[in-house]
Amino acid sequence: MSTPVPGTVAAGGPVAGDAAPLVAEGVTLAYDGADVVHDLTLAVPRASFTVVIGPNGCGKSTLLRALARTLRPRSGRVLLEGRPIDGLRPKEVARRLALLPQSPVTPEAITVADLVARGRYPHQRLLRPWSASDAVAVAEAMAATEVADLAARPVADLSGGQRQRVWLAMALAQGTDLLLLDEPTTYLDIAHGVEVMDLLARLHDEGRTLVAVLHDLNQAARYATHLVAMRDGRVVAQGAPEDVVTETLVHEVFGLACRVVPDPETGTPLVVPRRRARG
Repeated sequence: MSTPVPGTVAAGGPVAGDAAPLVAEGVTLAYDGADVVHDLTLAVPRASFTVVIGPNGCGKSTLLRALARTLRPRSGRVLLEGRPIDGLRPKEVARRLALLPQSPVTPEAITVADLVARGRYPHQRLLRPWSASDAVAVAEAMAATEVADLAARPVADLSGGQRQRVWLAMALAQGTDLLLLDEPTTYLDIAHGVEVMDLLARLHDEGRTLVAVLHDLNQAARYATHLVAMRDGRVVAQGAPEDVVTETLVHEVFGLACRVVPDPETGTPLVVPRRRARG
């Protein structure tokens, strides 16, 4: 097991407390009988923009699935607002936590407005199928993600960046304070990727707690308030980006020789790979 890099929080993470809205306690996660995440403990700070980083196959997305209750731990447990998430009804979880998966499947021929409206399903009841408050929540979500002018268009006709904002609007329509996102900028070009990350930063500034899995280390360092580095199914370091993103950690976790310098725009850590020796 890796030794935490000096200056970061211990790999086991902060002790689970009442202030953390989402906690994993000693979870082991497996696929086809093979452990992918090993005895992992993690508490998501309330009102944080927590970003999980690490190499491919280290268990980032697997952990996110467990936090969202789409994957049951082989051992350990996940707590949502202090309660075991497995003991909550699906609609109760969906009223507290929204998940944007990496590659959501768009229903055929659905319009933007109809897709966003599906985010209100957790609030529907037998005798209350739709209400004025649902309409307001949908309108506010579409306004926040700047897709209101696309309401009548088929989602399949949109660009990648537009589609991602529509899916995010659906998640926002759930009305949760906790939002989980798996690779929200995957398949987007650099401009659309920045657009989506700026939108997430704005949602965080409004008071939401965000947990995102990202591949782009510099993007993670720029936007995160709390950074979690994983390797081989374990947390090896976590804390503020300036404490976690060091040359030592990047080499330890990613096997990359680099320099870490201040980002000229934000002052956050910027990873610059070292040039490979010629000859």
